[in-house]
Amino acid sequence: MSDDVNIAVIYYSATGTVHQLAEAVAAGASEAGATVRLLRVAELAPKEVVASSEPWAAHAAATEHVPVATPEDVRWADAVAFGSPTRFGNVTSQLKQFLDTLGGLWARGDLVDKVYSGFTSTSQLHGGQESTLLALYNSVYHFGGIVVPPGFADPIKFVDGNPYGTSHVVGGKGEIPVDETALAAGVFQGKRVATVTKALKAGRRA
Repeated sequence: MSDDVNIAVIYYSATGTVHQLAEAVAAGASEAGATVRLLRVAELAPKEVVASSEPWAAHAAATEHVPVATPEDVRWADAVAFGSPTRFGNVTSQLKQFLDTLGGLWARGDLVDKVYSGFTSTSQLHGGQESTLLALYNSVYHFGGIVVPPGFADPIKFVDGNPYGTSHVVGGKGEIPVDETALAAGVFQGKRVATVTKALKAGRRA
């Protein structure tokens, strides 16, 4: 077994914020030497609903090239970083639907002992960032997975302020763009996931 690690960064993003965070997490994991797959989950909203929102439609068109995640991507991965904006303090239905497709892997024990981490965005400062990530991690407990949050393991986290996972506040109308702090936090989270996963693989081999 190789010490090289495979990391899947699987996310849902309606207007691009979580997509940018996903790219940062993927970049950090890649910089740490991991083989990375950046993947989006399938859109569940009807096409006419997406088309009715200019930012939503524009982002959908701009990210058509990003492969859609499948359970096989999770089976391949040693670690998975999931990203989702918050919906009433929880993950989006799009990401939850993907998680619900993993029942076959769960039944075979293929989700056990993988590393998992999460990142999110909200409209307001106290709009559910922590509860969304904690809700996401409930699934990981059922998987028998290993949660690796960023914690306060790097100075950037004392600026970003969220030990549960990278997050960003976009404002009530999405007027606040993803800033350098959030991107740096995402890069650190990707590096941390890759580093911890590599250490776990090396320990198992030893």
